[in-house]
Amino acid sequence: MVCGGFVCSKNSLCALNILYVLVSLLMIGVAAWGKWFGLVSSIRVVAVVIGVGMFLFVVAFMGLCGALKHHQVLLFFYMIILFLVFVVQFSVSCACLSLNESQQNQLLEAGWNRSEATQQDVEKTLNCCGFSSVNLNGSCPASCFHIDPTTCGTCSLIIQRYAGEVLRIVGGIGLFFSFTEILGVWLAHKYRNIKDPRSNSGAFL
Repeated sequence: MVCGGFVCSKNSLCALNILYVLVSLLMIGVAAWGKWFGLVSSIRVVAVVIGVGMFLFVVAFMGLCGALKHHQVLLFFYMIILFLVFVVQFSVSCACLSLNESQQNQLLEAGWNRSEATQQDVEKTLNCCGFSSVNLNGSCPASCFHIDPTTCGTCSLIIQRYAGEVLRIVGGIGLFFSFTEILGVWLAHKYRNIKDPRSNSGAFL
């Protein structure tokens, strides 16, 4: 049965935004948890994840308030922002699913070279040293380096084993949520143009 009534559209939009609020709080909580327990030492990575979580929280809160109050202006800006997020997320998800192995390697190496803190996190977690070669005269937080540096493998070999699978998972999840976003745009547009049955006949804008 199609959800076409005022109450049904309102409840659907509220439920969708509550889901977005929970996802945003989960992102913020995971980033804070990883930083607190020392799993991620890069402030930049934590700040980006928390920033994305906060942005999603603000957008979801705007949509939730607009749905509860049937506020025309809030719903309009919510639709615009959510549609822009859909375009960006859909594009990134498709790119993740279409990257070949050489493009994955270039992307991984570019990300590796951007942050020394991220390099140390990866080396310590995966027990590897360097991206494409091990510098025996340098330093490395991996446990294998302190025992016998010659036994350490490069991180690129380990990362590349899981890069394709991770990109497919990330791309699939992003693609799924992008369709929920276009659903949110459609619900908000439909809900804006439905008259509140509890209001007066001249009160509807």
